[in-house]
Amino acid sequence: MNSTDLTALAIGTFGLSPIALASIVAASLLTALFLLILSIHRAGRSRAEIAMDAARREAVAEARLAELLRAQAEMQGRLAAMSDVFGKRQSELNQTINQRLDGLTQRLGTTITEQTKSTHENLRQLQERLAVIDAAQNNIQSLAKDVVGLQAILSNKQTRGAFGQSRMETIVADGLPMGAYTFQSTLSNGMRPDCTIRMPNGSPPLVIDAKFPLEAWNAIRDGQTPEEKKVAGQNFRRDIEVHIRDISTKYLIAGETQDMAFLFVPSESIFAEIHEHFEAIVQKAHRLRVVIVSPSLLMLSIQVIQAVLKDQRMREQAHLIQGEVVHLMEDLVRLDERTRKLQGHFLAAQKDVDMILTSADKLTKRGAKIEALEFPAASATAPDEGQRSVESRTGLLKLRIVDDE
Repeated sequence: MNSTDLTALAIGTFGLSPIALASIVAASLLTALFLLILSIHRAGRSRAEIAMDAARREAVAEARLAELLRAQAEMQGRLAAMSDVFGKRQSELNQTINQRLDGLTQRLGTTITEQTKSTHENLRQLQERLAVIDAAQNNIQSLAKDVVGLQAILSNKQTRGAFGQSRMETIVADGLPMGAYTFQSTLSNGMRPDCTIRMPNGSPPLVIDAKFPLEAWNAIRDGQTPEEKKVAGQNFRRDIEVHIRDISTKYLIAGETQDMAFLFVPSESIFAEIHEHFEAIVQKAHRLRVVIVSPSLLMLSIQVIQAVLKDQRMREQAHLIQGEVVHLMEDLVRLDERTRKLQGHFLAAQKDVDMILTSADKLTKRGAKIEALEFPAASATAPDEGQRSVESRTGLLKLRIVDDE
């Protein structure tokens, strides 16, 4: 749209005449020119203000720059001072760190040395304990060998019987004096019991048998099922009844042995099991006059027999003991008489000692008077009363004795 169109639009719109419209346009142009001049003036003044403001800012900037330079110089001085301080502090810090490191190194060295000594001591103790453990292991190995040997002994009937007999012989030999027992002696019927013990008062000897049927007992222990244990128990009952009957018929001889014999069981546990689970066997043994004994019961019986034998020996020697007591009393009477005589001698000697002490006191007093030159007045021709002269046997020494008392 051009100016003509705008003019036409204005004339058509507002109903203005061309002259009025020209006046308005001229006024508008003058106003625009005035505004342009005013803006140019303002622009010039703004440029001056801007130049002045720029100059002022430049002066402020130069002042700030000078202040910054001065502050930079101060900062450089402070930095230099701080550098010196930091250098000194760093040197001191390095020295302190070195000292602490040296101390720490020394302590670490000492600690390591002590730890090394402690480690060596612990290793030495460990070696000693290992040596003890090795010794114990060797003992265990030797014990295992002994157990294996014992098992081999118990597995063989002959060696097992020898083991039981050896244990029985040890108990008897430890409890009784020599001559009070006999091993493997022969009876009148040709039987040889394991041990016979001499009884007091001329009584027949006591027979001890050390054989025990252990195979059936081991079968009871080794049984896995109740049936196997039952069969093993029946076999054990049969074997031990046969053995008890053999002891009763072979070793119980009227007038030659006691009417009772011992069946030695070399194990306390087996003895307890027999009395707990096989009471009928124990009762049958009692009826056949056979007593089942364990090592502790045999030891107790041996001690009782030893006490009886000792009492018998004391009764046999009673008259000798009585005679010795009479002789002892005679010696005691003689000792009493001699002691009384010695007491009389001591009393007489005490009286003589008292008289000697009295004479010694008199001599001491006269010696003191002689030392003090306290002599009594005496005539030149004859001695006074209370004085007597004493002449020595050789006639060379004469003394005058003055009795003051």
